[in-house]
Amino acid sequence: MQASPFSAFLATPWGFVIFFITLWCAVCFLISFMTGWFSLGRRFKRQSDPYGETKTAGPFFYTVYMRWWGHYSSVIRLTAASDALYASVLFPFRIGHPPLRIPWHEIRFGRGKFFFRTYIVLTLGNEEKIPMRISLRMARNLGILDRCPA
Repeated sequence: MQASPFSAFLATPWGFVIFFITLWCAVCFLISFMTGWFSLGRRFKRQSDPYGETKTAGPFFYTVYMRWWGHYSSVIRLTAASDALYASVLFPFRIGHPPLRIPWHEIRFGRGKFFFRTYIVLTLGNEEKIPMRISLRMARNLGILDRCPA
């Protein structure tokens, strides 16, 4: 039985590397579309550095949930600055996830519960309305609880 050309290609080291990189890029883009990061990136792509007093949380030991409960565990860094909320993912996952700068007037705040946990829900973008759920601990470290209604 003869192997298919694709199987023969994958059997080579370069073939496996090319296949793995292509698959990685496709999955990163799919996650970006699914969670809404791609939609946010079209309008809120970061053009400047944080301004004023800043507080940063992440990326490690925090989980951020976005649309359809897609989650980013230990890969997102959030920075709350005077002018906006800044979000970025670690470099290996950056494909399809440009760093974001979302002005505070484009964010709605709320609280939500899921099972026995309380989350702060940030609805990002007045047009996009992409939910981002963060833990109370992360919100406290960012100073977001001061902006959130009780």
